Amino acid sequence: MSKLTKTLRNLFGDAPARQPSRNVCDSKADYLDRFRMTLAEWLIFHQKDVIFQDCKWMGVRALKNPLDAWIYQEIIYDVKPDVIVEIGSYEGGTTLFFAHILDLLGQGIVVSVDIDRSKYSARHDRIVEITGESASEPVVEQVKKQCQGKRVLILHDGDHVKTHVLKDLEAYAPMVSVGSYFIVEDGIVDLFEAGDGLGMESDGPLAAVEEFLKTHDEFEIDRARERYVLTYNPKGFLKRVK
Repeated sequence: MSKLTKTLRNLFGDAPARQPSRNVCDSKADYLDRFRMTLAEWLIFHQKDVIFQDCKWMGVRALKNPLDAWIYQEIIYDVKPDVIVEIGSYEGGTTLFFAHILDLLGQGIVVSVDIDRSKYSARHDRIVEITGESASEPVVEQVKKQCQGKRVLILHDGDHVKTHVLKDLEAYAPMVSVGSYFIVEDGIVDLFEAGDGLGMESDGPLAAVEEFLKTHDEFEIDRARERYVLTYNPKGFLKRVK
């Protein structure tokens, strides 16, 4: 019996036998089952059963771990960027989330970069849409124009294959302001196996970050941004320090 299970049983008692009608004892049993989940089991559960169905911001689907979204608002408050570049917007829930945080700060725009707008539905005066392949020269140049002379924060949620993430890191990292961040999402896929609900067949964002950092000492991993443990972005909060 695990230490956590012993603690829970001291608090709630042993899980009682199920009764035909709903009562407090049934609730105790339900929560004991939830608390027995490992962190890995929770991550797979969230990925399979929650994120694609029920994770939304103001009615627009946002494929995010809400614990990471909380950290994002902390980073935005700390950095106070003039421009947030979002590489990969899909339906636009996170794009809209960023725009609303900037509303609260009273400054800034969100530059949404995506190759496909067929499911994108976010609308806000602070959002600037740039459509095309993120690593292509025309798209990178358009983003540079939006960022010139501005305080810039970048979040990557585009193609998760290592080679593509590396291209985007090399192309966009110079735009990040000192003291700001390049957030690389979904490195969690590299910590799971293909077919288990989170893993991929090929190397992904975490592998790209580790490769990138070998030649870019202007960025450091800010592990404090992973303090809630259940992050989708292991080693993905890259702070520019010089």
